Amino acid sequence: MAIFYELHPDTPQPRRIEKIINALKDGAVMLYPTDTVYAIGCNLSVKSAVERVRKIKQLSNDKPLTFLCSSSSNIANYAIVSDSAYRIVKRLIPGPYTFVLPATKLVPRLVMSPKRKTTGIRVPHNHTCLGLLEALGNPIISTSAHITSDAEGMAPVKIERVTGKAELFDCLEGLVDIIVDDGSEPGYQVSTILDLTTQQPNLIRQGRGVEKVTALIG
Repeated sequence: MAIFYELHPDTPQPRRIEKIINALKDGAVMLYPTDTVYAIGCNLSVKSAVERVRKIKQLSNDKPLTFLCSSSSNIANYAIVSDSAYRIVKRLIPGPYTFVLPATKLVPRLVMSPKRKTTGIRVPHNHTCLGLLEALGNPIISTSAHITSDAEGMAPVKIERVTGKAELFDCLEGLVDIIVDDGSEPGYQVSTILDLTTQQPNLIRQGRGVEKVTALIG
């Protein structure tokens, strides 16, 4: 069963953050709130944890995983960012936006798109996420908790049908090691995805904040 950690939404308690971080370093998988939806995640650098996330979400290895970074400078460690892409990223972060960018060697193969060698990166507008990222000093996998398997490995649980946070936690507490609760209710509007691998930005998916993107890129 998962361990629950209640965090203050604006000033997460350092001792509880430290306990979560220690678990992530040891390979824990967690359910946690973001500025879009509740996400299933783990330490980017722990292969066994990333494999567990894929298993929970029933994702094959050719499906790339998005991860969170703490800042634009942190993004530059994991992606090749052109000058034009950097200007767009700086205008949109932190916020509900996923940027598809060419991956650097620091991105594990298990996370990136194997054919394109690209990766999806976000800088969330959420104190809980940023507190975890800064304490860990490493990106955190972020894949929505909308569809997963139940604890018995039977029919998929459609999280979209979940009516509240308690039911969401009940669905997933047997699959993850940690559940982080900052008091927010589950959201259902995903991030907007923007492909910045070419000179002309390409809007891949419309989600939260899409109006700001369309105003920016035309």
